[in-house]
Amino acid sequence: MDRYDTVYTGGTGEYIEKKSRFIAQAFPVVSEEEAFAYLDKIKKKYWDARHHCWAYVIGRNPALERMSDDGEPAGTAGKPILEVIRGRQLTGVFVVVTRYFGGTLLGTGGLVRAYTAAAADALSHAVIITRIRGLKVNIATDYNGLGKVQYIVGRRNLNVQDTVYEERVKMTVLVPEEEKKVFVKEVMEGTCGQAMIELGEKECWFAQTENGTEVWET
Repeated sequence: MDRYDTVYTGGTGEYIEKKSRFIAQAFPVVSEEEAFAYLDKIKKKYWDARHHCWAYVIGRNPALERMSDDGEPAGTAGKPILEVIRGRQLTGVFVVVTRYFGGTLLGTGGLVRAYTAAAADALSHAVIITRIRGLKVNIATDYNGLGKVQYIVGRRNLNVQDTVYEERVKMTVLVPEEEKKVFVKEVMEGTCGQAMIELGEKECWFAQTENGTEVWET
C-alpha cells in the first residue's frame, strides 16, 4: 500500500438519545499502549460514566483491530465504532465513546445507532490526512530546462521541498513511489537528457496537513 488515510489531529463528538449522552473522542495512535493511555485518561475524566466503549485500527498489511463493548450488550458498541473506522478506511486511530445512562433503555438497535452516530461525529471533527509513500528526488538543471521541469512538477501536482538558484537550478521534489519511474523519464525527456537526477536513498512518507507539507523519514 503506497498511501493510506489516518487521523492527524483528533476530534470530539456527541450524541444524545432519550437523555442518554454519548461522548465520543478520536485520537491518532501508533500503538496499543498509546491507545490504552488515552483510555485511562478518559476513564479518569469521566469517572462517573457507566460505559467507555472503544475500538482502534493500527498499522497496515494487516492492520491490528480491537474493540470493547465495556458492559453494553455484545455487538452494540465496540463493533459499530469499529465499523465507522473501517468505513472511512482509516488506520492509526483510536475512538472511545463514553456513555452516561439517561434512565431509558435504548434496545440493541438504538445502542448501535447511538454509538455509530457518536463515533462518526468525532471523526467528522478530526483532521484526516493521506500519507503517501515516496522519496525525495534531487534535480539539477540549467535555466533552459527549468521551465519544463516546473511544468512536469506542476502537472503532477508534486511538492517542491527546496529550490536553489546557482549556476544550475537545484530542486528537491517529493515524488510518490508509484510515480517515480514515469517522473524521471518525463524529466529526462523534457530536458533532452540534460538534467541530473539523484534519487533519495531512503523512502519517506509525506502528507499535506494544515501546517503545510510534512515529511516522515523511515
